[in-house]
Amino acid sequence: MNADLLYLIVGVVALLVVGAVVATVVVRRRRALPPAPPAEELERPAVGTATAPSKERGERAPGTTAPPETLPDTQVEPAPAPLDVPEAPESRLTRLRRRLAGQDNALSRGLLALLARDRIDEDTWEEFEDTLITSDLGVGPTTELVEALRTRLKVEGVADPGAARRVLREELLRLVDPTMDRSLATEPGTDANGAHVPAVVLVVGVNGTGKTTTVGKLARVLVAEDKDVLLGAADTFRAAAADQLETWGSRVGVPVVRGAEQADPASVAFDAVRAGQQGEADVVLVDTAGRLHSKTGLMDELGKVKRVIERTAPVGEVLLVLDATTGQNGLTQARIFREVVDVTGIVLTKLDGSAKGGIVVQVQRELGVPVKLIGLGEGVDDLAPFDAEQFVDAVLSEA
Repeated sequence: MNADLLYLIVGVVALLVVGAVVATVVVRRRRALPPAPPAEELERPAVGTATAPSKERGERAPGTTAPPETLPDTQVEPAPAPLDVPEAPESRLTRLRRRLAGQDNALSRGLLALLARDRIDEDTWEEFEDTLITSDLGVGPTTELVEALRTRLKVEGVADPGAARRVLREELLRLVDPTMDRSLATEPGTDANGAHVPAVVLVVGVNGTGKTTTVGKLARVLVAEDKDVLLGAADTFRAAAADQLETWGSRVGVPVVRGAEQADPASVAFDAVRAGQQGEADVVLVDTAGRLHSKTGLMDELGKVKRVIERTAPVGEVLLVLDATTGQNGLTQARIFREVVDVTGIVLTKLDGSAKGGIVVQVQRELGVPVKLIGLGEGVDDLAPFDAEQFVDAVLSEA
């Protein structure tokens, strides 16, 4: 065997040996790999779902929707409750007029009886006069109205019920006096330095008249007129009063300034007006404690509240809340409050439950100040500006 053939055989054998070694290594490597995943795990996820990341990263299983990202320590605040939309003053007046006209009150019955008679004699006039007095019209206004009616019906020869009603309306309207200024002083101003000064309305009255509720309802009236309002809870003797005000304020987005229980009412009132000045509020409504008019010390304290407020801003309006059902007792209260805080207007509440509309005339005569607001119900918007003509028309609507 020659040398070339020998080299060829050796080379072929070497190649075979190397190939066998390589094949063995490849086979061993293939056996070391994990088995291939099933075909379904290799499919792409559907649109709108998340991928299937590992659980070690806190990720979800395939086929679920990804939650929104949030910071670990973030507190998610609930959405604020929607604010109430107070009823417009115009629609309040219309609705309250209908409600007043629907009351079976003594004044309406007396007027109806007068016009229903075929012949008006002395007994009729006496009966009518008694009815007016019992409807809280008062002795003076009653005598004045009866004399005016008797004279006009006789002189003008009025026999037709329709004509008699017109005369009656004119005379009753004259007693209610539509010429009195019933507007509320709720326009802000500026001081000598040009700084903002809110209008301040002080609300006073005895316990049980609905004073705090009236403050809350009045806030709604002003918000409906696009006023920026702030409430001052100066009734610090009754914690529930401040809580009640905060409830009213939260419904229409009105802030409330309150102090600790038993705190100095004058201090709380001062802080409220100062906050209204700094926040450039249009109106600050200050609720005061329901003081008994027989308590001289408490009445003096009410005078102090007014004096302290006026260190910051003038008190443009002092509203006395009276319960229309109290009659003569309400007039006694009114006189004492007028002496202490110079009352500028009356709020008559519970007029729907009283049916004694004559109190409107009498209280105006006694105090020389107008009825500016009336309440006819327990609804949140059952408070409206008093309108003399609408009041008289409502009383006569059944006649």
